[in-house]
Amino acid sequence: MSNVQELASMIDHTILHPQLTDKDLEIGCQVAAKYNVASVCVKPFAVDQAKKLLAGTAVKVGCVVGFPGGISSIDVKVYETVQAIKDGAQEIDMVINIGKAMQKDWAYLKEEIKALADACHERGATLKVIFETDYITEEESIVKLCQICTEVEADYVKTSTGFGFVKGDDGRFSYEGATDEVLKLMKASVGPNVKIKASGGIRSLKRLLEVKEIGCHRAGATATIDMLEEAMAQLAD
Repeated sequence: MSNVQELASMIDHTILHPQLTDKDLEIGCQVAAKYNVASVCVKPFAVDQAKKLLAGTAVKVGCVVGFPGGISSIDVKVYETVQAIKDGAQEIDMVINIGKAMQKDWAYLKEEIKALADACHERGATLKVIFETDYITEEESIVKLCQICTEVEADYVKTSTGFGFVKGDDGRFSYEGATDEVLKLMKASVGPNVKIKASGGIRSLKRLLEVKEIGCHRAGATATIDMLEEAMAQLAD
């Protein structure tokens, strides 16, 4: 098994649920700092707070844009991106316009993703592009999005927000998140400079190790403590 720090360096510790308070943000940043994870991923209003809470650590501050539905206009997403970077975000996790992907409006999506990639790169930030693969399920669409992200030089492609719930025939909502099949398809469909982020359902050390084996460089998670404590316990045995 990988060493604990190698696994920690994969984790974007997410602090995104709508009910989370400033106190939850503080606790989440303490967790991120204690385990020296790659980053925290926070709501736009919380970027400045997270930056201050993580001062003096190596943990990066990430921010979601167009979250979770991806419904804002391109100009608004760019504005949100620029503001987040001004506030201290080093990484941006954007949600694509899901409806445009459903109707295969690739010209729109290329314009949107390129606009945010340019906004990030001009300011030294990293862009991760969320496809929401519980909604965008056709292989050809996932492949096309990977090709667009490669062409416009996005840094990561990412599966899910964690909030892409699909209503079943029984009326209940659920989601799968980062499945092996989708992750392998993404890995096979991006260029050599685009990395993969697994998000949605990464709740155990076993699953973290599985997505690492597939080739993911990052994983969004809330179960950071459980996963890394289990890793430490196993390495101590």
